Amino acid sequence: MTLEAVILALRESWGPDTCAPEDVADWTPDNPARGQCATTALVLHDFFGGSLVTGEVFVDPPTGSGPMERVDFHWWNRLPDGEQVDITLEQFGPHEHVVGGIDVLRPTGPTRLDRQYALLSARVSARLAQSWGSLGA
Repeated sequence: MTLEAVILALRESWGPDTCAPEDVADWTPDNPARGQCATTALVLHDFFGGSLVTGEVFVDPPTGSGPMERVDFHWWNRLPDGEQVDITLEQFGPHEHVVGGIDVLRPTGPTRLDRQYALLSARVSARLAQSWGSLGA
């Protein structure tokens, strides 16, 4: 399985039902990566291993003065060869900034995104099976 094939399957599998609940209101077909970072990083990790990386998301102050406000966390992957893969960075607008990036352990117990992760993982697996099956036909 190639990285490119998995990335394509991930992009084709995103939807509001695989989005983090707090981001559903901001999810649109024009910005399908919105709220997909944690589940996407987990699915990519399933295929390629490596490390999960998280950084903080800050937004510019509304008036342009004062400190930036931390509003969320962003997840991406560091593959075993050290390459960083962040296919959901495109979700952020020019007023949103991802700062830092530390390796974190994969969650071992139930998380608030279990349903979204399971759905995204199943969709990606189905798309990959369909794609690879059609290549052999």
